[in-house]
Amino acid sequence: MTDTGSPSIETMLLEERRYPPDPEFAAQANAPAEIYERGFEEFWEAEGRERVSWYEPFTELYEWEPPYAKWYLGGKLNVAYNCVDRHVEAGLGDRVAYFWEGEPVEDRRTITYADLQAEVVRFANALKSLGVGKGTPVGIYMGMVPELPVAMLACARLGAPHTVVFGGFSADSLAGRLNDMGCEVLVTQDEGWRRGQPVPLKQNADEALESSRSVRSVVVLRRTGGDVAWREGRDVWWHDVAKDDSECPPEPVDSEHLLYLLYTSGTTAKPKGIVHTSAGYLVGTASTHRYIFDLKPETDVYWCAADVGWVTGHSYIVYGPLCNAATSVLYEGTPDFPDQARWWEIVERYGVTVLYTAPTAIRAHMKWGPEHAQKHDLASLRLLGSVGEPINPEAWVWYREHVGADRTPVVDTWWQTETGMILITPLPGVTTLKPGSATRPFPGIDAAVYDDDGDEVGPGAGGYLVLRRPWPAMLRGIHNDHERYVETYWSRFDGVYFAGDGARLDEDGDFWLLGRVDDVMNVSGHRISTIEVESALVDHPTVAEAAVCGRTDAVTGQAIVAYVTLKGGQDPSVDALEELRNHVARKIGPIAKPANVVFTPELPKTRSGKIMRRLLRDVAENRPLGDTTTLADPTVVEEIKTRAEAEQGDE
Repeated sequence: MTDTGSPSIETMLLEERRYPPDPEFAAQANAPAEIYERGFEEFWEAEGRERVSWYEPFTELYEWEPPYAKWYLGGKLNVAYNCVDRHVEAGLGDRVAYFWEGEPVEDRRTITYADLQAEVVRFANALKSLGVGKGTPVGIYMGMVPELPVAMLACARLGAPHTVVFGGFSADSLAGRLNDMGCEVLVTQDEGWRRGQPVPLKQNADEALESSRSVRSVVVLRRTGGDVAWREGRDVWWHDVAKDDSECPPEPVDSEHLLYLLYTSGTTAKPKGIVHTSAGYLVGTASTHRYIFDLKPETDVYWCAADVGWVTGHSYIVYGPLCNAATSVLYEGTPDFPDQARWWEIVERYGVTVLYTAPTAIRAHMKWGPEHAQKHDLASLRLLGSVGEPINPEAWVWYREHVGADRTPVVDTWWQTETGMILITPLPGVTTLKPGSATRPFPGIDAAVYDDDGDEVGPGAGGYLVLRRPWPAMLRGIHNDHERYVETYWSRFDGVYFAGDGARLDEDGDFWLLGRVDDVMNVSGHRISTIEVESALVDHPTVAEAAVCGRTDAVTGQAIVAYVTLKGGQDPSVDALEELRNHVARKIGPIAKPANVVFTPELPKTRSGKIMRRLLRDVAENRPLGDTTTLADPTVVEEIKTRAEAEQGDE
């Protein structure tokens, strides 16, 4: 197939393993088989009434004036009340909200819902004493400590919108976000921990505030006890101001009241402030959390191993789980500190039943080997989840077999910062699982795959993922930038949301995500997804992880460059290189055979674990490297560059 303007993304990788629902799991599942038969309005009307407590009930389900939606109109609620107070009022004050595990192995806290309520009230009173009220924007720049969700909930209690800035971001990134939102208060900490080393959060914040026009107060949590600079009149210690236990009634807000802004990465342009409001977002996150993770709040210990600084943490560590009165694990550190068994120690210690993590973390554990998990009792696990990017089938199967004892369902979820909630996913106990497939849209979600001309493709074809109806947790625009909102999400196809991702439909109509459209390579007129080539590489028994990009080629338009991390002890020889190239040709076809294979012990990743393919494209094209400030280890990409140059010299 050649690129004539009408073809979509070619799909050639075949994955035929199937895992039907286990009858015993299905018998107790929250999602009944007939859930997909419920109508759009019927489903979201019922979820709005069942998941959330209202001060004033909504009178209209939604209003849709493309590209803007409003949900649960006429309703008044408070998000913090829904996440904390109502559970205490219902007699659940002694239930654990969070088992917190600090990075230093001796740091642990157990926080009940009653504890959480008391801390939220104290910090809300502290914010009030600093002039924060309904509508006051607050910035939060912290590590994975319990005070981070406390700060978010305290803001929500007051009706003060927040923006959480990931603790791995630089001072410049923090400053840009604070300035764009106009934050008046910043909440941070002295330092954080990362692999045994302090992270200078207060120092970064001070540098950011040199260019801040709006921040007048800084609340600092003492975490490490390290020395930090101090500005009298601006800086206050958390423990000095969060002491008032007097009542702080939750502020009733309209359903469309701004809950938070979350900024997408600013590596290629000014960060986009994604707008999320209160009622629809809370209903969407709570309902998806309940059905997709089959949550039994009385017995489950749920662990979303993400960072609260990303949308996964907002939706599935803080707001969704707490709205459902869940017991969660909150972990401050990395998967390999002090050793590569840390996660499995945590699962065993707390009896984790549901684990939700990213494919890149799963592939890291694949590289380290299954022996670390085998040393620990993981029998408590009954459900596994994947989030962040399409998961390679081999990683999916490894996850199920070595972490889930080849018995747990694996729910591979697709969603975005912009969508606020999971949109495409299996439902455990209902869906036949397919390694590498997110299967089908969540009930009440209308997703489709379009070709270049805006026509819906049929089974077996690939193209562009779109959403044709609004959904409760959808973004309400980009902060102060209507034109960019329309251009980014609504200009590609008339009247529908363009996700920016490629997808294909299999013969059953299930969705297989193909990654960002920007990552599609055009080789001799064939449009090939990086995800499929990566999946073929990881299918080889010697490969732990792979990332693929295209480079300019005078003959084929683009040539495929593969960056490959081998499992421990494997030899990165010329024979191994040719074996991998031929393996891809066997799995997909000769057209997908990589022109270059660069062996590297690590791939360049952000602190959240996403592979930065943009930097790999820079290496492949011999361009100067772009911004590397968000990398977990900036030296990795320089090493890859050296290896790639050495390989080119050997040709």
